[in-house]
Amino acid sequence: MNENEALALFKCLADKSRLQILKSLAREDMYVERLAERLGLSAPTISFHLKKLSDAGAVRSYKTQYYTMYALESAVFARTMLSLLHEESSEAEVQAQRDEAYRQKVLQAFFQYGKLKSIPTQKKKERIVLEELAKAFEPGRDYTEREVNIILADFHDDFCTLRRDMIGEGLMTREHQVYRLTEGSGC
Repeated sequence: MNENEALALFKCLADKSRLQILKSLAREDMYVERLAERLGLSAPTISFHLKKLSDAGAVRSYKTQYYTMYALESAVFARTMLSLLHEESSEAEVQAQRDEAYRQKVLQAFFQYGKLKSIPTQKKKERIVLEELAKAFEPGRDYTEREVNIILADFHDDFCTLRRDMIGEGLMTREHQVYRLTEGSGC
């Protein structure tokens, strides 16, 4: 199910009568007149709602003798909301471009001539700055505290805070006075 299909389904479900129809069809397949009788609605009203539900993929119809029967499309409702949210968005590329533009804006605001003007107080901005600083380190290489301090001092005088925050953000690890860039941190 793509985003447009999900939106159509959600819009369709935002109606009490349609929900009642779906609840009835979850119990058993029914025809229009039976649904109308059960829900206390007119047959044309039920037909209208079934058309909307069918267009959204929530129900399907089939012929049996003289009747057109309607059945719940269980597979549509078997998907979890979480699986839908994890699907790639059709706007993912646009969102990635916006994220990169924001990142560049933050870097331009906090760096001047390759030096860090100040350490951001907002966590999101600080994370962007720290990720940029992580590029100065080689992935897989062990560093002493002194080496880390020298590299970070090239960017800002408060290298202790930067070092501590890089560890706190999970960009670096420290074990037995040995510092190392974490996997995926070196851009």
